[in-house]
Amino acid sequence: MAKVEDLVYPGVAGLTPYEPGKPIEEVQRELGIGEPIKLASNENPLGPSPKAVEAVRAALSELNRYPDGGSYHLRNKLAAFHKLTPDHIFLGDGSCEIINLLVYMFLRPGLNAVIAEHSFIIYGLAIAASGGSAKVVPLKRYTFDLDAIAAAIDANTRVVLLGNPNNPTGTIYRRAAWQKFLAAVPENVVIVADEAYFEFVRDPEYPDSLIDHDGNRLLITLRTFSKIFGLAGLRVGYSVARPEIVRLLNNVRQPFNVSSLAQVAVLAAMDDRDHVERTLKVNADGIAYLEREFRRLKIDFVPTQANFILADVGHSRAVYENLLRLGVIVRPMGGYGLPHHVRISIGLEHENRRLIDALGKVLARA
Repeated sequence: MAKVEDLVYPGVAGLTPYEPGKPIEEVQRELGIGEPIKLASNENPLGPSPKAVEAVRAALSELNRYPDGGSYHLRNKLAAFHKLTPDHIFLGDGSCEIINLLVYMFLRPGLNAVIAEHSFIIYGLAIAASGGSAKVVPLKRYTFDLDAIAAAIDANTRVVLLGNPNNPTGTIYRRAAWQKFLAAVPENVVIVADEAYFEFVRDPEYPDSLIDHDGNRLLITLRTFSKIFGLAGLRVGYSVARPEIVRLLNNVRQPFNVSSLAQVAVLAAMDDRDHVERTLKVNADGIAYLEREFRRLKIDFVPTQANFILADVGHSRAVYENLLRLGVIVRPMGGYGLPHHVRISIGLEHENRRLIDALGKVLARA
């Protein structure tokens, strides 16, 4: 009998699957815990935009129809919001689909992409599956070293993938470093600025990459509706890029990649400024509380510009498992090369307090 692993590209056979945050239902089923809280997947603790929920409810009777394959209304609304033409906008089944499509389009055996150490794990998975190779550049104080990333680019580099803020560190690179980086990158290298968490940033030196789309650079900006809009379950992301890149993405995407319910939900959520403002306040208050409590517990942490925080708790897997038994779900970062850290999503006030109470008990036992 043929061995299946021998029939696929070696890079695929050797991959370790992406491990998402543990679902609440799984913790209830396996550990018998009645009301666990989940602070593992950077989800919006307020839930989805109420306007999006109302729009989805109104659209349920049309589920027998296929979605608009070109996402016409959503693409046009996003284009108007960014003061662009619709041919600059590509809609995807979450940002992850767009990342995969871009890597598959531009990489192949013999070519490479440059990424940072401890960055979004999907970057490395997509690169390996494409047959290309990854050049991994160390972080400097938990932050992307853009000078070193630019220096790592060689004649076989086709893509640079940059999360800003970075998942899982929550750190950002700033405007001066970004402008210097743009000037150093060769014109034939695709720069992907993954800005899934940009709405949460409070630093005035944060560089919005959309400003630097000059029609000449191979610059692609990624955004998502999973985080601040609370629509992670519907999977909608988009990219802003030159029209010829958008055309190529449309050539390789799956038909109907954004569902009809997802499209109507996002159209409504974009107008729900109250939900966005409440989310930002909950996040800012939660960060202030957790940072204060981490100092009290003498837990080292990385100051964050996102909706999660990276904390050094010692043996992260053991702490994670002990927190699970207390009904608190966080994310151990061993898979990201950070075996001493957990990533904790910012929750509602009572969730943050429950986390700190549980974490104090776990660390006291250790």
